[in-house]
Amino acid sequence: MGQALIQGILRGGLLTPDRIWAATRTSASAQAVESTLGVPVTTRYEDRLPNTAIVLLCVKPAHVPSAIGRLAQSGLPPGTLLISIAAGVSTARLEQLLGVPNPWIRAMPNTPSIVGEGMTVICGGKHATPAHLEQAQSLFAVVGRCRQVDEQHFNAITALSGSGPAYVYLIIEAMADAGVRVGLPRQLALDLVAQTVGGAARMVQATGRHPAALRDDVTTPAGCTIAGLLMLEDGKIRSVLARAIEEAAQIARGLGETRKD
Repeated sequence: MGQALIQGILRGGLLTPDRIWAATRTSASAQAVESTLGVPVTTRYEDRLPNTAIVLLCVKPAHVPSAIGRLAQSGLPPGTLLISIAAGVSTARLEQLLGVPNPWIRAMPNTPSIVGEGMTVICGGKHATPAHLEQAQSLFAVVGRCRQVDEQHFNAITALSGSGPAYVYLIIEAMADAGVRVGLPRQLALDLVAQTVGGAARMVQATGRHPAALRDDVTTPAGCTIAGLLMLEDGKIRSVLARAIEEAAQIARGLGETRKD
């Protein structure tokens, strides 16, 4: 996710490569990422922190305590803005782990950020000002859409838009397989489905109409679309998707539970 965000930021022109640095845990991964992104990547970054205005923390929830501990021990400047994309880790927990009053922003982006079509939500900790939120919003806006939300919604949003691309990819794969089943070449089927899914999503955004109304536009009496829709309803597709998101939200909630560090 960190690589996706850096690629999006560079592509969007928000920052030039000389104004970005990245850190990884191993020298091998540092070399690989530096070759891919064209920005300096290191395993030792303490000397860079005094001149760093924003630190983007892109680690798994289990690695958050050790990563923040290293930042705290490195003499982090008091004005540096910290942004975490770790699922399930609250701003209160982030502030507790750091132990100093740096501003924290909690964010939940998703992987389409790499192609400029991401969806990110943000909220601020108790030391974050409106100006800090504006900084974070401008950062994520170059990789897609960004909205400020109440932190109480984060676990649900993690399950819905954070994990959401994976659900859509599964649907795309299944529809493409179905196209092959009815006689289409696989690549043609995949191209048709990917464009159809992207176009349908843009219709929802551009028209502002309810998805049910847009669906009705495609569904003619006694036609093939209603026949397919009835099969999907027989398979309880609504319930399955809702249950999947509900289960993912429960897991997201557990990711942020306090552990022995």
